[in-house]
Amino acid sequence: MISGVSEIYDAHARINSYIHNTPLIHSKEINKLCGCDIVFKADNLQKIGAFKARGACNAILSLDKTALDRGVITHSSGNHGAALSWAAQMKKISCIVVMPENASKVKIEAVKSYGGKIVFCEPTISAREMKVQELIDEYKYTFIHPFDDYSVIAGQGSIACELESQLQEPLDKLLIPVGGGGLISGISFFAKKNGGIASTIIGAEPETARDATDSFYSKTHVTDYKPMTIADGLRATLGVKNFEIILKNVDEFITATESEIIEAMKIIWSRLKVIVEPSSAVPLAVILNKPEYFKNERVGVILSGGNLDLEDLPW
Repeated sequence: MISGVSEIYDAHARINSYIHNTPLIHSKEINKLCGCDIVFKADNLQKIGAFKARGACNAILSLDKTALDRGVITHSSGNHGAALSWAAQMKKISCIVVMPENASKVKIEAVKSYGGKIVFCEPTISAREMKVQELIDEYKYTFIHPFDDYSVIAGQGSIACELESQLQEPLDKLLIPVGGGGLISGISFFAKKNGGIASTIIGAEPETARDATDSFYSKTHVTDYKPMTIADGLRATLGVKNFEIILKNVDEFITATESEIIEAMKIIWSRLKVIVEPSSAVPLAVILNKPEYFKNERVGVILSGGNLDLEDLPW
């Protein structure tokens, strides 16, 4: 487990020379539209186009020689697979990525471009896990979970290290998109143990993929769930380690509808002038859905990724 923020600082120091220290972006027009002061942390500009580069890089750099020599394997809808392939390529080791048959074409091509070998499976979590286990049993690969892994969580938490140095004063609220929970686990752990980033940590989730929301409010880990959302990066179900960290460090969850996510995505593209995938738009969709709750506050939004098929946009 993660015992203290020093592990997140160590992860950031370990990966810092390999990743981008991504910028904070502001838009007066979006602030006017939402009635609050929004700070966007643009990790859509990260290596491989998503925050996943952080966790994958830390996981690879934390392995010993024996584990590296076996090669690594994971399952992913796209961004983690690309990130692990990228990190594995840096260490000159093999990387196998089990992907659902309905994965985005652009994310499939990204995995291939970084040297990852893809094995397809049915588009269910159980199918992904079964295929990974079959391959581990046969070839003894080292498994790197996309989010339910402490080294991955610590790597994702490196965003908080950067925010700490970039923010002039703490935010009132910080919204983080939630799929498997690796990103919000790392950031919320750092924020609650260290302070200085945000008073309130909020998980933002699609209404049609709300397993983390239901888990949080019921205090019972929801595992039997089939997420159905255009936000393909958030279709994973909440991890065990992530659930434990979230219960202790996240303040609340708010959901957004599919139409709200699409509208928020359009606003980010047109007003902020950056490309984001649907998953990145979920936090802004939450703000647009509940403007009174965020009125006149300083609000942070994590833009988690910018990988999507421009020939298959959701509008």
